[in-house]
Amino acid sequence: MTGFSLTNVHLSCFVASYAAALLLELSRLFLRSPARLLGTLGFAAAGIVAQTVYIGLRTNPAPTQAPPLSSWFDWLLLVAWGVAVVYLVISLRRPQAAYGVFMLPLVLVLIAVASMFRDAEPFPRDRALYVWGIVHGIALMLGSVVVMLGFIAGVMYLIQSVRLKKKLPPPRGLKLPSLEWLQQATQRALWGSSWLLAAGLLAGVVLNLLQGQGRVPWTDPVVWTSGILLLWLIVVLIFEAAYKPAQQGRKVAYLTVASFVFLALVLAMVLVAPSRHASPQSEAVAPFSAASADRPSSGGTL
Repeated sequence: MTGFSLTNVHLSCFVASYAAALLLELSRLFLRSPARLLGTLGFAAAGIVAQTVYIGLRTNPAPTQAPPLSSWFDWLLLVAWGVAVVYLVISLRRPQAAYGVFMLPLVLVLIAVASMFRDAEPFPRDRALYVWGIVHGIALMLGSVVVMLGFIAGVMYLIQSVRLKKKLPPPRGLKLPSLEWLQQATQRALWGSSWLLAAGLLAGVVLNLLQGQGRVPWTDPVVWTSGILLLWLIVVLIFEAAYKPAQQGRKVAYLTVASFVFLALVLAMVLVAPSRHASPQSEAVAPFSAASADRPSSGGTL
């Protein structure tokens, strides 16, 4: 795809970083050193930062240029970026496990396949809008459901914890699951909802970029509250991954409750705040809005 300014960061920057991280991962077979782990995580993080900048530079559309992030090259790069981010987070949580030996080759293969489609024609703007809208809507819907389920599990955990701490018998007919089961449920809900909501919010950013002149202003209440939610999710993932006590018991329950509060704030903004996010006049189409329904079904495939 031509016409994009890519002078600051090139494909080779993050490919080299991921390759270096993979070599360090393979060196664990004969090298046991904290420096190896730090080097691996450092190169992986550098690759993610460089790839993020590279993708970000491709989201600067002009009327005469193709829509941003609307080609197989872009989609494969985004998938590779997602796998790399998951690898980094998992490695922070379990640094002794050799996840990178299997995940980093996949990242490099995805980037290699993407480079084969670098000059391919982008998708038409209406198809790109439709598909990004579907991703935006479904990810947010599933993420919201998981947040609410995690909130319920967190509240049940806190109730059960208080009851056991005070050595109270369970109320008749109101037996709750064990603390171990509730802890696992809240932890999985926290991670699942964070990834789903982050994917939905990022898809919404791309969808807004595709709108061109009809995009929703970045100062829109729904947009900036969604940004706060995304920032919270990033902080939660980093905190839960790096701070071991945050992976246990009450702290996980509190995090799920806090995530529910942030989600409720965003939903309240969507429902009551004056916003162009879902207004009929705006082209920032919600994926299941009437504007989407009027679009031909053949436009839903890439």
